[in-house]
Amino acid sequence: MSLHTIRTYGHPVLRSVAAEVTDIDAKVVSLADRMIEVMYAAPGVGLAANQIGVQRRIFVYDIGDGPVTVINPEIVESDGEWTYEEGCLSVPGLSWEITRPDRVHLVGRDLDGNEISIETDEFESRVFQHELDHLNGVLLIERLDEDQQREAKRVLRQRSIDLRATGDPDGLGLLGQA
Repeated sequence: MSLHTIRTYGHPVLRSVAAEVTDIDAKVVSLADRMIEVMYAAPGVGLAANQIGVQRRIFVYDIGDGPVTVINPEIVESDGEWTYEEGCLSVPGLSWEITRPDRVHLVGRDLDGNEISIETDEFESRVFQHELDHLNGVLLIERLDEDQQREAKRVLRQRSIDLRATGDPDGLGLLGQA
């Protein structure tokens, strides 16, 4: 499995809490560049480092204004409530109505090591929360109610069985279908 492969549901790296970045160096910049390439190729609007197997607190996103990298992100304030259909590159082809806070205040660092502070709402807020969940080892499925979780796991189990039967054990064939 290459660094460029998005890890999907069931991969243990998705359940682990990512480590803080202590030094923003050329390796971190290179990682962010690769993450942006993978995010666009998927295609997606956000990608956390652990989704490609790197246990560092970095995510990238692009909601239409160009790619942004956030290092050591933290939500310091949230408010309101907003329900929206949400999917995930690590759970390809599935999405659910998820309720999250509408407004967030995110802090972190950019690739130059400068502090960033972003107050936003709705879609950008959701992207931040979703990617931060990944960095904390939380998958979208854990945001579902008990019945939805049971059904999602049933679908994912069946998908895994189908993939093994078709000779696509890592699910890479699904990435083109998501």
